[in-house]
Amino acid sequence: MKRGPMLRMVATGTLGLLLLTSMFTGAFFLTEWLYHIIGSTPPAFLVQVINSLLGVVFCVLFLAGLSLIELRPGARARRMGLFEPIFEAIEHIAKGDFHLRLDPTLGNNVFTSELAKSVNRMAEELNQMEHLRQEFISTVSHEIQSPLTSIRGFAQELYDEHLSAENRRHYLSIIETESMRLSRMADNMLKLASLEQEHVKVEAKSYRLDKQIRTVILTYEPQWTTKTLDMEIALEAVEILADEVLLSQVWSNLLHNSIKFTPEGGRLCVQLQQRGNWVECRITDTGIGIPEQAQVHIFERFSKVDKSRRRSQEGSGLGLTIAKKIVALHQGTIDVASQPVAGATFIVSLPVQ
Repeated sequence: MKRGPMLRMVATGTLGLLLLTSMFTGAFFLTEWLYHIIGSTPPAFLVQVINSLLGVVFCVLFLAGLSLIELRPGARARRMGLFEPIFEAIEHIAKGDFHLRLDPTLGNNVFTSELAKSVNRMAEELNQMEHLRQEFISTVSHEIQSPLTSIRGFAQELYDEHLSAENRRHYLSIIETESMRLSRMADNMLKLASLEQEHVKVEAKSYRLDKQIRTVILTYEPQWTTKTLDMEIALEAVEILADEVLLSQVWSNLLHNSIKFTPEGGRLCVQLQQRGNWVECRITDTGIGIPEQAQVHIFERFSKVDKSRRRSQEGSGLGLTIAKKIVALHQGTIDVASQPVAGATFIVSLPVQ
């Protein structure tokens, strides 16, 4: 049996049981009062019979009264008429019209008024979700179109038989880079979608956070040595209870960004320090910095500080969004402090347990 009909049967049975209990209880107290007034009590068997019969009579009278009220001309129509605007509003919402709003004083009673307010709140929240969905689709389409246009354009250039070997290799390199960017974008969108699911599970375990960050730094050694960056590392030994795999993604994303936007010969500083029941990690670079107006949106999807930067530096615009989501899943915070051309500092604060 389906869950809906089964729940209705249980609810109906419960109401019926409560009705019978109420009627028989009322019959018991009524007869007790009568026996007290008369000053005489019949035998126990007869008392039971009288109470049972009287309880049945009360049930019959109650149901008969309900039937009479139900059969009164126009009673059901008037009752249903109060809910007609609500039914129509829900039908409009089901068809995708989220701009409809009901009068909060509908029906001039508390029940219909609260129901109308609930429908309005539902329509407003659905309208916001629809707006975000359309904006997300538009942004994704634009982000995907950019590398696809490059790939298509340079692929067409390769048909030129007079193209030099050097230019051919250059065009192939661009196609490869843009293909990898598309792949990373798809991978990051899948990660973000997975993290935003309500059932996402944080598999926390105790481990040394300083060792993890040091390992991630060593993983990026080819990148920062190629740019001859001066690395300053000050990691306090810290034991933390967290999801090691997820947090590794945070440090990877933050270090990747810092290295990418720090010019050759620049400096990168990674600090880890425990403050009471919290641990704080600071990643500071001497890169291009982030304008103040852009810092508000830096953790939003597809946010890019410098939209005119070179193609080779372009990312998916999802790395910081993923980092913020993972930190939030650990009940932590992530902030940024920066000034243009003066570098940036990303500060991650996490509870130790």
